[in-house]
Amino acid sequence: MIKKLLFLLVISALYSGVNAQHASQNILQMSNWYDTTVLAEPYYGIKYSGVWGWVDPADNKEYAIIGSTAGTYIIEVTDPYNPVQRAYVAGRRDQCIWREIKTYENYLYLVSDDQVPNSFQIVDLSYLPDSVHIVHDSDTIFARSHTIYVDNGKLYCASVTRPSIGYYSMAVYDLTADPTNPTLLRTLNQDYSSPSTMHDMFVRNDTVYGSAGYDGFFVYKEDSITHAFSLIASLTSYLDQGYNHSSFITKDGKTLIFVDEVPAGMGVKTYDISDFSNMQFQSLFYANTGATPHNPYFTKDDMLVIAYYADGLVIYDVSDPVNPVRVGYYDTNSNDPFGGPYTSPAYQGAWGAFPDLPSGNILVSDMQEGLFVLDADVALSRANTATFESQVKVFPTVFTDQLSVTLARKTESPVICTLTDISGKVMVSKTYSGSNISMSIPTELSSGFYFLQVTEGNNSATFKVVKQ
Repeated sequence: MIKKLLFLLVISALYSGVNAQHASQNILQMSNWYDTTVLAEPYYGIKYSGVWGWVDPADNKEYAIIGSTAGTYIIEVTDPYNPVQRAYVAGRRDQCIWREIKTYENYLYLVSDDQVPNSFQIVDLSYLPDSVHIVHDSDTIFARSHTIYVDNGKLYCASVTRPSIGYYSMAVYDLTADPTNPTLLRTLNQDYSSPSTMHDMFVRNDTVYGSAGYDGFFVYKEDSITHAFSLIASLTSYLDQGYNHSSFITKDGKTLIFVDEVPAGMGVKTYDISDFSNMQFQSLFYANTGATPHNPYFTKDDMLVIAYYADGLVIYDVSDPVNPVRVGYYDTNSNDPFGGPYTSPAYQGAWGAFPDLPSGNILVSDMQEGLFVLDADVALSRANTATFESQVKVFPTVFTDQLSVTLARKTESPVICTLTDISGKVMVSKTYSGSNISMSIPTELSSGFYFLQVTEGNNSATFKVVKQ
């Protein structure tokens, strides 16, 4: 698939555009956004932290939400080549190292684990793209939390601090009754005094996969009525053990991935968790000697996406968990070359990623270099599904009123070309004959991001294109 990158203008103090100096494999940069006024916190030189994506159900616009030392930026990325800042939410304090982000319905939840003064923030996103409304900015629910996760209308918080009340290793709050005022349902401390801390958790259907730092990895079942926690599995000693940082599981729930953050350069672990009473080690692998895996994610197709600090974003095919295969990377950290010995300070490069936008674009937050919007179509397409796509060329991928489609082989079969928006609404659909197609696009079609599906018989391929 041919991709065309656009060089964009510097606007005010904000920068967004394409930087060709980053090493990559099978991943293309669509844009890089950062605010030149953001000040690094003084301990590690971190400017940006967590990242999340949100799609407005009213108009299907896509947004990237990225935390910084002093607050949170909300950036529209519907046109991935032209990110536009739509809002900024100032935090209670500056010089924050940690800021983590999740959404529920049209609400945005922001937490930080930096020292007081600090607060838990809830933001109503339904007024975008014009503005956002802050509906809670206080320490009355809690002041600090290291990480958060939302599942089935509940907010799970790791390492929670409440003024004058104390500390919870993990707490779960109900969002369904009033998303602007989460209600405490249960704390892990009510059921277990150990582990003493929870660093992060992945949650699916009342099962909590908890990364507890140096204490290891724990799996809890939450009672659907009482919300009490029961320990159903744990790994307190394992190969290449360090500070257990975060985890994710495959769609079928059979393969677990987790990473250790400290010391630097620990490997990624895969386990077969089909039987919680006998979890089986499968593999240990590394992207680059010295670089640290920070946050892992699985896509809807179970491709493994890792924010890998100095190595940037790294993608693996783990369809065979015993033999993971690296299929792509994009090194967001321009200070330390991918594949070479790691020389940067400890906290450089990709903090987090979000691979779940409808467009398929991946959002990455780099601690020094801001937001990256990446096209990882090639890396995410397993080889056995790319046969027909490799025979089709679409150009230009950034168009005004005309698209050309060429099939590498001659064909007399009808070829159907269908242009849809990111919600799946059909904008244009036409049937052609022959291998060289010229497709006219109505000039009144709005600028933005679209999918072009090319179908011949039982073969189909989809391409991302941008209307200027």
